[in-house]
Amino acid sequence: MRTTLRLAAIYNILWGAWVVLFPQHFWELVGMEPMRHPMVWQGMGMVIGVYGLGYWWASYDPMRHWPIVAVGGLGKLFGPAGFLLNYATGLVPFGFFYTLITNDFIWWIPFGLILWRVHKVYRWRLTE
Repeated sequence: MRTTLRLAAIYNILWGAWVVLFPQHFWELVGMEPMRHPMVWQGMGMVIGVYGLGYWWASYDPMRHWPIVAVGGLGKLFGPAGFLLNYATGLVPFGFFYTLITNDFIWWIPFGLILWRVHKVYRWRLTE
């Protein structure tokens, strides 16, 4: 659990910094039209980077700090759901799908296993 959260922390902090510092780079990589308002994408990068800090802090005691993992896990479910909805209505091009692979999908099993253990051991209690 500790290793998973630290890897997630490092990834999120690096991804967040990349998006904040180079907001148009992703769009260039996938051949999409540059954003008109990059500050929106940079705001998302900031939030993802802050999640990384939360994951790092949670890594010191994952069972105790499971709500941080749960919030991150929900984001990893709702992000793809939002993409599907927006893609189906034509608001988002398919190129955006590539962010879901590393931001969401690869974390589903590790985060799910952490949360499953919390459920089995603590039954979702907030205190030990």
